[in-house]
Parts: sequence; structure tokens; C-alpha cells
Amino acid sequence: MSTTQTVKKNYALPIAMMYLLFFMIAFVTNLCNPMAVIVKNQFEVSNAMAQLGNAANFIAYAVMGIPAGILLKRIGYKKTALTAIAVGFLGVFLQYVSGWNAVQSYGVYLAGAFIAGFCMCMLNTVVNPMLNTLGGGGKKGNQLIQFGGVGNSLAATFVTIFVGALVGDASKAHISDATPALFVALGIFLLVFIVLSFVRIPEPELDKASEASGKQAVSPAGKRYSAFSFRHFNLGIIAIFLYMGVEVGIPTYVLQYLSTATDAATPGFGMDSGVAASIAGVFWLMMLIGRLCGGLLGGRFSSRAQILFVSSVCILFIVLGMLLPTTSTVRFFGFEGSTGHFVSADIPVGMMLLVLCGLCTSVCWGGIFNMAVEGLGKYTSVASGMFMTMVCGGGILIPLQGAIADISGSFLVSFLVPLVCAVYILFYALVGYKNVNKDIVTE
Repeated sequence: MSTTQTVKKNYALPIAMMYLLFFMIAFVTNLCNPMAVIVKNQFEVSNAMAQLGNAANFIAYAVMGIPAGILLKRIGYKKTALTAIAVGFLGVFLQYVSGWNAVQSYGVYLAGAFIAGFCMCMLNTVVNPMLNTLGGGGKKGNQLIQFGGVGNSLAATFVTIFVGALVGDASKAHISDATPALFVALGIFLLVFIVLSFVRIPEPELDKASEASGKQAVSPAGKRYSAFSFRHFNLGIIAIFLYMGVEVGIPTYVLQYLSTATDAATPGFGMDSGVAASIAGVFWLMMLIGRLCGGLLGGRFSSRAQILFVSSVCILFIVLGMLLPTTSTVRFFGFEGSTGHFVSADIPVGMMLLVLCGLCTSVCWGGIFNMAVEGLGKYTSVASGMFMTMVCGGGILIPLQGAIADISGSFLVSFLVPLVCAVYILFYALVGYKNVNKDIVTE
């Protein structure tokens, strides 16, 4: 009894640090959404090109995912996290510099977003397996990840609304308008780097370093195994690739639709950017609420049960969001950046349902990760790196959705992308999650 209590006490601070890193990941990642509104105006680019910052951020996962998993195995959680924070500071600073009058470079902005993506990938590689390990896997591991997601959603909600309020009129937006938010990001990086330097983090991967680090297991028949030998893991990383199209695609294009002028090439709703960002930010607020509920209920309901329910509801909401007439409206409240006041505004009912999809996506990340690595044992760290690699789906699916909006001339039609993604997630929870490779030794 006393031993168990001591372990819990020792793990409290590491868990708190993982939660703080979760907050950082969302803050920097979701800078790209409101920044797309700014970039679209300042550099006069299309919807698809405006989302290349998002694309660069997520494509960085494809480059860094596997190296991050290897790095985690060789230098441990703490050093990987500290390295990631230093890289992230550089990435955000370059985004800030891209708006300087002497620079004014779209390329520098994209480079900053790409470098920041390296940081987000490395941090994600740390926090997910760390929390899952501290929770002992299963329902408890999923529960800790869901609670970590609460801070993630809080940061996403805050940064979306904050930058939207700073921008105000989208047609006059410049990167310099977002300076306070960029400085907040730089300050968070600096603070966490200092604090994390003095915190002791359990290092289960380093403890195993002497046991054939990086080698694959070999069966008596001579067959080599890896994380890719597990069917449910392979299907799971596809699920996380497509999940990014739901989590990022929906709020990104709700914001684009609401803030785009009614007479634009791809017509929007013509709202003040601050109000539109406030409404889009509710998506992340819904994720916060959903993750809090998922954390509280995670000890009672399995990851599969949660994913089955939320993916089904998400599909329904997306379909209704696309088909309901835009003339059917509902009253929402938002922050008008141009006047600095909270105002009420009517938005299409379909947009409200799309925003409510945040409740559905809330538990998907932790749930999919939990199911995908279940039973992988010593392959978990490398699997986590590959899991992060597939987050590059955001860098492919978000511009794809923008291209569909440009070609079709309709933001509503573009929501076919997250719809297809949500259908696959439902399939994974129904069939794909099963571990059919239990004969593989994972100790």
C-alpha cells in the first residue's frame, strides 16, 4: 500500500510536465490556423497556399517522426523534449521575422512553420508514450492522455480566439498584428525549457538501452519483427493520418468560410475575423470539454467504445453541416477584434454543427494511439515515432481541402475530406483495432 502511494507521488510532477508540454504543442500548432487568414492577405495567396503554413508544420512530422522515435530511445524523454523546445523557439522566431518590413518573406514564414513542426513532432513523441507508460497502458493510460488533451484544447481555444481578436479586419491583416501571440509562444518555450531542465523524468527507454537497443526481435524460425508486423498498428497509423483531416480541417475551414467575403472567388460569410475566430475557437473549447469528460470516463469506458460513439456522431454532424441551408441560422457570440467588444452574430446552423464536432474529435487522438500501440511492448517507442510521422496527414489533407474549395468554389463541398476521414476512423474502431498478431514476442 505504501509502495503504491510513493510511486504515485513520484509520478505527479512528471505527469504535470507532460500536461504542460501538451499545452505547448497545441498553442504553436494552432497558430497556423488564424495565421492563414493573415498570410492570405499579406502575401495575396489562394486558400490552398494560405494553408501551406499548416502543411509545412504537419509535413515536418513525416520527416521527423521516425528520427524522433530513435532519438527518444537513445537519449530519453527529457533530452528529447529539451531539444524539441530549442528547435520550436527557432521556428516561431522565424515566423515572427517573416513579417518584418525588411524581410516580408512568405518563404521565411513557411520555413519557420516547418521548423516548428519538427518541435511539435518531437514533443508529441515524448508526451503520448510517457503518459501511457505512467498510466500503465490500457484504460488508465488512455485516461491520462485524455486529461493531457484538456490542456491541449485549452491552448488551441485560446490561441485561435486571441490571434483572431488581434487581426480584426481580415482584408487588412499583417503578421505584425500577431506579434503578442508569437511573443507568448516564445515566452512559453523559454519558461518550460528552464523548468524542465530541473525536473526528473522517468526514463523507461534508457533503462532498456542495454538490451539490444534498436534491434528487431527474431523468432525461432528466424523471422524478424517490428511494430509494422502488427496489423492493428498499421491500420492505426492510417487512422491517425486521416484523423488530422478531421481535427484540423473542420475548424480551419469554418474560420475560412466565416471570415471570407461574400463576393470572393470562393464565397464566404463575410464576418469580422475576430468574431469568426471566436466561433471557430469554440471547436477547441468543445474538444476541451470532451477530453475532460473522456478523462473522467476513461476508467469506465474503453478507447474503442469511445471512438465508436464519437466517430458516428461526427459523421452525422459533418453531413448535416454540408447539407443544411446557410439561410438557417443560429445566434452565436464572438469577440470583434476591430472594436474590442463581445458581440452576438447569426451563423448557419451547419457551421454550429461543424463546430460541435470538437466534442467528437476530443478523445480520438488518445483513443486511436491507445488502441494502435496496445500489446506492442518493446516496440512502443519506435511505434510512437511512426505514429507521429503520420501526423503529416494534416499537411496533405488541409491543403487538399483548400484545393477542393478553390476548384468547386464552395467551402461546404470541401468538407467531404473530413467526412471520408471520419468514416475510416469508425471502421478502425469497428474492425481494424483488433490485434491479430498476439503470437509475436514483445518482451
